[in-house]
Amino acid sequence: MIYEFRTYDIKPRMMGDYQAAVDKALAGGRTKYSPLFGYWYTEFGPLNQALHVWPYEDLKQRQDIRAVVGKLGYWPPASGPLLAAQKSEIFLPAPFNDEKVTGQLGPVYELRTYTYATGDIPHVIEAWSKAIDERRKHSSFIGAWYTDLGGLNQWAHMWAYKSLEERARVRADMVARKLWPAPGGPVPLRQENKLMLPFPFSPLK
Repeated sequence: MIYEFRTYDIKPRMMGDYQAAVDKALAGGRTKYSPLFGYWYTEFGPLNQALHVWPYEDLKQRQDIRAVVGKLGYWPPASGPLLAAQKSEIFLPAPFNDEKVTGQLGPVYELRTYTYATGDIPHVIEAWSKAIDERRKHSSFIGAWYTDLGGLNQWAHMWAYKSLEERARVRADMVARKLWPAPGGPVPLRQENKLMLPFPFSPLK
């Protein structure tokens, strides 16, 4: 299984138009060909960004499906004039992910992206594997992934919260009890995060 993370920078004041274009295109039946994992827009962090995540069995399935839907006439959405930049990355899922996660888990979603030293990702997976069962009891764990194509040595993980207050409370509690960050794992070289809200058409809400 692979996950394609597509990050689009939307021109300022154009997010409403972008949402309408994607809503119309999705209504044409894009998800009949492959499922949509989630679709969000940023609230804190880099502004005016949209992130959509698509799972595929492998790179060949991705290529085949994109070739088919590109001929349908309604996909990709007619959003080109609204975009300032686009980025696509291919991630592999952590072995402890729940691939069937979906539903009303937010509305606040946090995506944290860490960059590690070369060779550290297997050690991250090992440390997380020992700690994730306890950590996921305290807030909804959406998934963790590491890059296969794109910026290398990156570890992305996503969490859902009912509110910003819940996020602050859970994170403070985990640190105070020394349950998280995962004990024994390597320290990242760089950390980034963004807080996002789901579009109405996102399977994860």
